[in-house]
Amino acid sequence: MINRTAGGVPRIRFKGFDAAWERKKLGQIYTERNERGNDSLPILSVSIHSGISNGELSTETLGKKVRRSEDKSLYKRVQSGDLVLNMMRAWQGALGVAQIEGMVSPAYLTAAPDETTYPLFMDCGLRRPQVVAQMNKLSYGVTDFRKRLYWDSFVRVKFAVPSVAEQQRITSYFSNLSSLISLHQRKYDKLVKLKKAMLQRMFPRAGAAIPELRFKGFSDDWMTERLGQIGRTQSGIGFPEAEQGGKVGIPFFKISDMSLTGNEHEMLVANNYVSDAQLRRRRWVPICDVPAVVFAKVGAALMLNRKRMVRTPFFIDNNSMAYIFDSTWDEDFGKALFDTIYLPKYAQVGALPSYNGADIEGIAVHRPKDKQEQNKIGAYFKQLDALVSKHAVQLQKLKQIESACMEEMFA
Repeated sequence: MINRTAGGVPRIRFKGFDAAWERKKLGQIYTERNERGNDSLPILSVSIHSGISNGELSTETLGKKVRRSEDKSLYKRVQSGDLVLNMMRAWQGALGVAQIEGMVSPAYLTAAPDETTYPLFMDCGLRRPQVVAQMNKLSYGVTDFRKRLYWDSFVRVKFAVPSVAEQQRITSYFSNLSSLISLHQRKYDKLVKLKKAMLQRMFPRAGAAIPELRFKGFSDDWMTERLGQIGRTQSGIGFPEAEQGGKVGIPFFKISDMSLTGNEHEMLVANNYVSDAQLRRRRWVPICDVPAVVFAKVGAALMLNRKRMVRTPFFIDNNSMAYIFDSTWDEDFGKALFDTIYLPKYAQVGALPSYNGADIEGIAVHRPKDKQEQNKIGAYFKQLDALVSKHAVQLQKLKQIESACMEEMFA
């Protein structure tokens, strides 16, 4: 690839292509197609997120709210390569290029491309934010959800195109990238399902004394305890913004320092620190070098849990609360156990949802009597979490690459 900065061409191009792109109106590229469908053709659907379907979707996939006309003669026929837009959602990016012959709702716009375009290139390019923004501006209606992109507006959307050969090369690149993203997405989804299934099988179900699945060599009943018997909660504290120190002292974590990455809800780097002088004035006791689970009230997301904390004292802000394990816990087992608890059940409902320490300490849990069994279970889920996070991070990176290339590889 070559990085360019000249006008009329994208910043990044494949070697061998240097001609300027031609800026056209979509009315110069597409001709409206208004043909009636027939009963032999599948009904295709258009999604804001994934474009047009490659076959007829089931009722379950579409959802119960979707109702189709019984009279299929009203549907529009489309051929492979045709552009299909949902007039009511084009301003949100609900469009795509058909890859099979089919028919679509009469509420959709359907358009046939001319010979100067490679259809799948348009599928990549027309759903870019810059183009969707044009469609939004050209759509009209009383409110957003009454907006329509009519044909007379669609033809005015501007779009730059290179030669067909360059269109094909760009499309191939994004097709391969999309396949790679889909591969990691499938692996990630499979691991998430596996973890959910194993949590159900490796922890006792309601009314049971032992789990369905155990490591070899363990057969004793598990203990039933309340969290307050084997640990304690500690609320966060409040420091005025002016009292936040530099990177000297004890880390002070805010909700903004907590990050959701893959299957891990992590406490990352503290952006604020509490100084010794502040501590002496306030007489606050930090959370010391013990494993902890952290809860935070972040809108409707009632929990942020759980990364093993760095072995150093730390504070959390007053929008948070920690549960601190005692020495009888294996911390990785504890992290997995909290995944089996439906914490929103214990949230205090209000303008800012929160947790009451007594409610958390009152939760009954099962634990193995033998800490070695805890260790084995904890190690298993730690490894599974690492795999989930690995694929989540890779997915995030690939999507960032795709987004950046969409920005740099189109004029």
